[in-house]
Amino acid sequence: MLMTVSDIPGVLRVGDLEVAVSVSDRRKSVRLTVERDSSITAVVPSQVSKAELVKMVEAKRPWLYGKLAEKRDLGRAAPAKEYVTGEGFRYLGRSHRLRVVDEGEVRLIRGRLELPRGGGARELVGWYRRVGEPWLAKRVRPWADRLGVEPSGLTVRPLGYRWGSCSRGGRVNIHWAAMQLPPSLIDYVLVHELAHLRQPDHSAAFWEIVERAMPLHDGYRDRLRRTGNDLWLPEEGR
Repeated sequence: MLMTVSDIPGVLRVGDLEVAVSVSDRRKSVRLTVERDSSITAVVPSQVSKAELVKMVEAKRPWLYGKLAEKRDLGRAAPAKEYVTGEGFRYLGRSHRLRVVDEGEVRLIRGRLELPRGGGARELVGWYRRVGEPWLAKRVRPWADRLGVEPSGLTVRPLGYRWGSCSRGGRVNIHWAAMQLPPSLIDYVLVHELAHLRQPDHSAAFWEIVERAMPLHDGYRDRLRRTGNDLWLPEEGR
């Protein structure tokens, strides 16, 4: 007789992974999620067996490790920032000093990032999103051609602790915080998401696609992990 999920403890350990299990009669399949705090949850149908759940977690292990790594890369405490003249904010890998002005909107002019008096994180995040979309729209085209894919669109927005995502409809989403990275690392984020248009998981086939488009991707991935810890990521922009 198979053990059903009612026989599975609330926290299931599979190797070095701990999975918090909950049951939903509405679910017809298992849903695995890596939460904001890097915990792993599984919402499962009532009749799934323990063996089936363990098998699924093992099959999803590369994907789970990838999501956990993303949260480590972009999930640590952001450097404290003050919205005062002289504070530094990165754009495309370079630090630009803030200049508080009496009125207007956030803009980069002659190397200084102007912020209207009384503005803060919301206004700056909005600026990254506003300038990011046209910049990325031009940047993504050559990579899409190289990979032989056609994204349906590109959006810059908060993505929690992910650098990017790709919808089933082919839309590529990039975290606004990526606009603080050097262009070469933004390219890696773009290639990673575009590759998902051809291969949705993080299997060996996926990494072969990335390798063909960007042979030095391992180095970029390592640099991204180191650089990501230093980026400004306020609560308002997550």
